[in-house]
Amino acid sequence: MRVAVVVPNRDGLRWLPGLVGSLRAQTRVADRVVVVDDGSVDGSVAWLRGSGVEVVARSSSGGFAAAVNAGLAAVAECEAVALVNTDVALAPEWLARTVAVLEAVPTAGSVATKMVSMDDPATIDDAGDALRRDGVCEQRGHGRRDEMGRFDVPGDVWGACAGAALYRRRALDAVGGFDESYGMYLEDVDVALRLQLAGWTCRYEPVVAAHAGGGAGATVGFWVARNTLLLVARWFPWRWAPYVAYRQASWLVAAKRRGALRDHVRGLGAAVPLLPGAVRARRRGLRAAMERAVPVRPWRGPLAGGHPEAAE
Repeated sequence: MRVAVVVPNRDGLRWLPGLVGSLRAQTRVADRVVVVDDGSVDGSVAWLRGSGVEVVARSSSGGFAAAVNAGLAAVAECEAVALVNTDVALAPEWLARTVAVLEAVPTAGSVATKMVSMDDPATIDDAGDALRRDGVCEQRGHGRRDEMGRFDVPGDVWGACAGAALYRRRALDAVGGFDESYGMYLEDVDVALRLQLAGWTCRYEPVVAAHAGGGAGATVGFWVARNTLLLVARWFPWRWAPYVAYRQASWLVAAKRRGALRDHVRGLGAAVPLLPGAVRARRRGLRAAMERAVPVRPWRGPLAGGHPEAAE
């Protein structure tokens, strides 16, 4: 299986030496490593070229999803593509183990990995994503201690965080790649949903990717508020609207409490003119498929969050 690594980069120079070093230390060497620079002004392109790294340089920023699609186009000959954020360092066996999963599981369209905090590797950052019917995308294990082997068991998960994940090229092509209308954040959730609807599975392989967080330099609250509305408008059955409304109201309260209300409201406002287009893009007869693709999960109480210890 020919494998490429695609790294979307936007002013990530401070992280690139660590990432590139971890890629060069892989026990399974990638056939291609391509960094798609999304209009950086911090000297990233010069450093990458001086270090012998292949670069696709975009003159202006189009967002994470656009950078990913440019990278996918550049490595069209590869059957598997790893997407890795700039602020990530991979364990030496990361690529070998994720590729082995795709080779062993023909139905797997993606492989999620064990992302841990770079500052505190004993804390889980993301061990696979899950979408709920109130519009929340849960990061399994986020903020939990990596203890007792809870996150060391491989198996099926709902979707992968594109900060450190491997995708089967044929599966991505079949669902149309990444939706550039999201810009950044939740574009990987949208891809995971489309892969689910198309019948592909996602496997979790507990190989470590250390993640610093914040490498994109974006206002997270703005983009999550904006893109959650776009996601639910495009895909969710109307009967789930009360769940979504409840969650949106609770998010407003939470944003106010943590002093982030302005960014949150700006995100909601930015979504409004895009909602008619999202609704027009809805597919007919989607309700039954969505019921299967987004199973019932707790959205209140201690069982919410997708954490293995919650059921103990």
